[in-house]
Amino acid sequence: MRGSGGARRRVGARIVAVLALSAVVAAGCGSPPESMFGEGKQVRVGTKGDQPGTSFTRHAGVYDGFDIAVAKEVLGEVGVDEPLFTGVLSKNRAIDLRKGAVGLVVGTYSITRKRMAPTSEPNGEGLDFVGPYASTPQGVLVRAEDRDRYHALDDLDGRLVCVWKGTTSAQELSKPAYRQIRLLEEEDAAYCVKALREKRVDAVSTDQMILYGFMEAEPTLTVVPGIAFGATNDYGIAMVKGHREDCERLRDALKKYVAGNDWDRDFQNNLPGVPVAERNEAKPTTSEIDAVSCRDEPANASID
Repeated sequence: MRGSGGARRRVGARIVAVLALSAVVAAGCGSPPESMFGEGKQVRVGTKGDQPGTSFTRHAGVYDGFDIAVAKEVLGEVGVDEPLFTGVLSKNRAIDLRKGAVGLVVGTYSITRKRMAPTSEPNGEGLDFVGPYASTPQGVLVRAEDRDRYHALDDLDGRLVCVWKGTTSAQELSKPAYRQIRLLEEEDAAYCVKALREKRVDAVSTDQMILYGFMEAEPTLTVVPGIAFGATNDYGIAMVKGHREDCERLRDALKKYVAGNDWDRDFQNNLPGVPVAERNEAKPTTSEIDAVSCRDEPANASID
């Protein structure tokens, strides 16, 4: 009779093991997360509020610019007719996505390997991107009255250049290759442009496409055409990983958008100051979109 207690314990242990295995299998076979898109659902889109031409607010709560046009066109294709736009700082874009403050970010957000890598990888930020929807190198904005002082990047040696936190431009100009350039790092674009107008800095540097938007809005400022540097920044629509089906629907919508004439129309309407050659370089191909969208790493070497 003493052996019956041991047998019961062994049977109980086997039952616990089976239940634990069943739980693991069930978790692995769980249904995919509910789609962000559908009838009656509101999609909150984080964007920038201070970048004329790309994404900005004309008045409270109303956003305009190329990013906004892209978001509306692509989301409209998946049944979201009225996305809710809200402002985000560059440094907070990934944070706001991860905490669920926004479902998507469409705000000149550059696609990088680090950002698209799963969080299980070192420094991975766990984001999926749909894009690129536009590409641009980094450039320099100066006061128009000082335009003749600048012809090449070396002309910025010893000058005070403003960048803003959380941008690829801030990272690029912090590299040893640019150590002769003095940097001022501000919270966001509006601070840098204000400092340039008030002659507290000599130049502003960020993505050239953004700078053309500022030039259009500020006649006293100009983009230096001969200065383009750094890796090309490829803008994407960002979301946290785990919504791959939604991501692929947006990818297909973006491919349809750039394949027609609407992309050219929206770019010209919002960024008329960009030279035609640079506008052509900014437009992605469908194969470029396929190579980067909805992946844990890019399928080509163009993304750092």
